[in-house]
Amino acid sequence: MRRRTSRGAWYLSGSLMTAALALSVAACARQPYTTQAVYWSPLVRVQLQHEIEPAGYGHPVALTDLQAAAILRGFSLRAQQRLPLRWFAEEEPPRPLMRDDEIARLAPVLADAFRKAGPEERVHFVLAAPGMNRADSQNVTAGWMAVREPYLYVTIEYFRAEVPLRKTDHYFPNYPLLPPLPGSFLLFFEPGRFWASDRAGVRALEYREFLKSAAGPPAS
Repeated sequence: MRRRTSRGAWYLSGSLMTAALALSVAACARQPYTTQAVYWSPLVRVQLQHEIEPAGYGHPVALTDLQAAAILRGFSLRAQQRLPLRWFAEEEPPRPLMRDDEIARLAPVLADAFRKAGPEERVHFVLAAPGMNRADSQNVTAGWMAVREPYLYVTIEYFRAEVPLRKTDHYFPNYPLLPPLPGSFLLFFEPGRFWASDRAGVRALEYREFLKSAAGPPAS
């Protein structure tokens, strides 16, 4: 949004943001809630979240650090677009979900979280880096994972998204700064033969089959 605009437009924008905040607060009442912070640092945050509806996940799951890293390394994604933008988006190759340094930081914590998770908990993660304005924003990749045998499910909420650190704007302190809405992404996995669909048609990773050909002993 441009800084230079009419006062009326700013009031309208503020009203819309206030309404969005009210809706988000109402929606949070039915969102998964945090039960345990597994790891918390400026760059990596991993926590267990309890699902609102019965989930029946296959947790806990034993993964080694190497296995978790191998799984993360296989994922790539592309923003999901509506027509006609989808035609142009499909011309671009998917981007790796994480860099090698991010995988190195997240993998051991992710493996630890899966060992601690219960059958009604999912593993939520946040990878953060300084944003374009280092003092005011972070560049964030975030999402959650869960296992329901024989599949590992992955949902990405943010990918390299600029998220404000402050709660209010310097110029308009009465208006809250809201994070961007979660995005919609198409996930891919290589080798593709392990990226399958469950009975409901949801895409997921046959992670045990994949780990048989990846580094480290099989998961238990």
